[in-house]
Amino acid sequence: MARTREFDIDQAVDRAMDLFWRRGYAETSLQDLLKELSIGSGSFYAAFGSKEQLYIRSLERYVSLQGSGLEETLDGAPDIRAAVRKVLASMIEADLADPTRGCLVVNAAAQCGDQPSAADRVITAIRQVESALAGALERAQARGELSPEKDPKELARFLTTFIQGVRVVGRARVGKEFAEDALAIAMRALD
Repeated sequence: MARTREFDIDQAVDRAMDLFWRRGYAETSLQDLLKELSIGSGSFYAAFGSKEQLYIRSLERYVSLQGSGLEETLDGAPDIRAAVRKVLASMIEADLADPTRGCLVVNAAAQCGDQPSAADRVITAIRQVESALAGALERAQARGELSPEKDPKELARFLTTFIQGVRVVGRARVGKEFAEDALAIAMRALD
């Protein structure tokens, strides 16, 4: 008779996500995961399949959490400039508060180029950010907040690229002034 699982899968994914986020994929061993999750290898393999599969689930969890915050800020925003500034400033503040962590998606992009499933998940995450921004910019344009000469999709791609770049320089600890100057220039793209 099979034993019943004695741990919460969602909590385990959250804990693994935190460990991968702090240490990186390559620096997180199976033993680290087993210790962090307080489970044996049999339970680990039964629940997650492999370290890489758990990493993908962790990335998906991170993207879900970050994406819902992004969409919430952009969807209900009566002023696109304030909403975009809020999104970008919150990322800068998060990186300033804990520069060693950075963004899990950016970390994965830098660390997992040889893992097709992780690379695919990174691309999907970037496209989701682009899509959320493009939708918000299109709605703002329809309300007259954005010039009809602006292309919402192009702006969304620029802002998505800016986000990834600002997350990288946040890890480099360039400082608040550097990031805020860059943010001011990025915001001009909406003018």
